[in-house]
Amino acid sequence: MDEPSASEIKQLAWRMKDEAVTRRNTRGGRSAAEHLVGAVRCIYSHAESDGLIDEVKNPARRVAKPRRLPSTRRALPASRIAELNKVASCTGNDPDLDALLLRLHMETACRRGGALAVRPRDLDVDQCLVLLREKRETVRWQPVSPTLMRALREHAQARGDDDRDGQLLRYVDGAPISRRRYDHLWHRLGRHLPWVAAQQITTHWLRHTTLTWVERHFGYAVAREFAGHAVGSGDGGATATYVRADLGEVAAALAALTGEPHPLAGGERTRR
Repeated sequence: MDEPSASEIKQLAWRMKDEAVTRRNTRGGRSAAEHLVGAVRCIYSHAESDGLIDEVKNPARRVAKPRRLPSTRRALPASRIAELNKVASCTGNDPDLDALLLRLHMETACRRGGALAVRPRDLDVDQCLVLLREKRETVRWQPVSPTLMRALREHAQARGDDDRDGQLLRYVDGAPISRRRYDHLWHRLGRHLPWVAAQQITTHWLRHTTLTWVERHFGYAVAREFAGHAVGSGDGGATATYVRADLGEVAAALAALTGEPHPLAGGERTRR
């Protein structure tokens, strides 16, 4: 454990950067180098905790992660969202599934992992809520429109196998979808819409779009709760602890976004 030097770890990180697989959204392998440094730090952190190495002899502590570049993602205008929905619902081998995916992500601003983890038992039909389980083991009830809730129920009834703990989103033959469905979806959208391929649009752009709209119309606290961000993370500072939005405010934002009333939304809310 104490044989590698800090410079050797740094050299390995840059080697990973140079040898990273080139994908359509590549950024020069910086993420590969960052992950390598993070993995080495994790290993040495456990070694410290187990008393296998002293803190002063930990070479990983002296290796800085590559600076993360600003994200190129941004909110998409309504006209572009309409184009995505139109192509998704009119092309491909399962347009109903793809249209449902886009609406689920637009309404909830969930990540891919959150959508794939939804089970039939995670639907609270009466209150139009979906239980989302996402990264860092976060769990939250997210409001959805009555239209989306009805579509999710019909999808589960038509394609499910009566296993309420199984995956909700499935193909026509009942097989659960995976992340590969998203890859195929955006590849197809890119073929029909050149701007999708040129700007490397992905599902996460929908999250940016929804949260930007919510922040502009309902403020930072509601957008933070809508996103499911943990209190204390990010640059919100201590103030974020005291200005948390409640579920009713998130539901009110969703009702304004979709144009449909929500059972948990309160009265008319003054926009900022």
